[in-house]
Amino acid sequence: MKNTALTQTHIDLGAKMVPFAGYHMPVQYAGINAEHDTVRKSVGVFDVSHMGEFILKGEKALDLIQRVTSNDASKLYDGKVQYSCLPNQTGGIVDDLLVYRIDDKTYMLVVNASNIEKDWNWISQFNTEGVDMKDISDRTSLLAVQGPKAAEALQGLTDIDLASMEYYTFKKGKFAGIDNVVVSATGYTGAGGFELYVENDNAQAIWDAVFKAGEPFGIKPIGLGARDTLRLEMGFCLYGNDIDDTTSPLEAGLGWVTKFSKEFTNSAALQAEKTAGVTKKLVGIEMIDRGIPRHDYEIVDADGNNIGKVTSGTQSPSLQKAIGMGYVNTELAKEGTEIYIKIRDNKVKAKIVKPPFK
Repeated sequence: MKNTALTQTHIDLGAKMVPFAGYHMPVQYAGINAEHDTVRKSVGVFDVSHMGEFILKGEKALDLIQRVTSNDASKLYDGKVQYSCLPNQTGGIVDDLLVYRIDDKTYMLVVNASNIEKDWNWISQFNTEGVDMKDISDRTSLLAVQGPKAAEALQGLTDIDLASMEYYTFKKGKFAGIDNVVVSATGYTGAGGFELYVENDNAQAIWDAVFKAGEPFGIKPIGLGARDTLRLEMGFCLYGNDIDDTTSPLEAGLGWVTKFSKEFTNSAALQAEKTAGVTKKLVGIEMIDRGIPRHDYEIVDADGNNIGKVTSGTQSPSLQKAIGMGYVNTELAKEGTEIYIKIRDNKVKAKIVKPPFK
């Protein structure tokens, strides 16, 4: 098991630690509901240093990114971030990721923790034009400072005008007296905020500075449990649950990051799938009767026939109701359709809704 630069800090704060993607990670401190509430209403800090970061550099860096990702990275400009995915050759997804354009020959890819080696090997096999690739995951720490008060809480630590930063842009500058911190207006909570990429050696100093600056705003450390409930309320996909090597980006509602204006891995087959229409779709699920839709629970119709499978589910702390996501046959994917979740052999009534959940 690996530690992040802040593992001991989490233990000292009384976090419940769990193994996640090969790392010791804090799943909760004060409790998932309280932490979720903190991020929705004020500001909280996640240590997500387990995520992977690759630097791609050279004349052909963009060409390589265009070849392996589904979105059109030629639309990026310096300081712009793009959500994308790595399609495989059989219709599924190797991973979803963020693409950062540092300059026209330098890019940073941010990948899921559990897929670092898999993604590195996947991209490397297409690197036939000598792009300089560096895996900086092990020396990079990542803090996600999320919530409506994040900009106000952090502004005193940097000259970067945080309030004016557009969603999915980033700037590199001095932060808490430390040079070359990447401040990114991104996050996976839907609550607004920033992600800070720093060298491991500076992680503790940044963590301490952020908590001191955030004290008047009620800042709290937040674990991975609340990260999951926050992203689920927004309908954001989690790799390994809602998308994987067998799910098409079109089935998963990721057509908006699948651009057929260029050729990429398996683009012809995905284009054909788009033309023909998908047979199943990822949908939002809201329970009508009492029960929580859990990962891998069967979705059935009124007669008990299998029509799909739950991929994520929880009791929503903000909405006080049980919600989830799952794949159902396309003809049943319409908003408002009544479905049933099989919970311990009982059919429990639910309906299909469009995320984000309200």
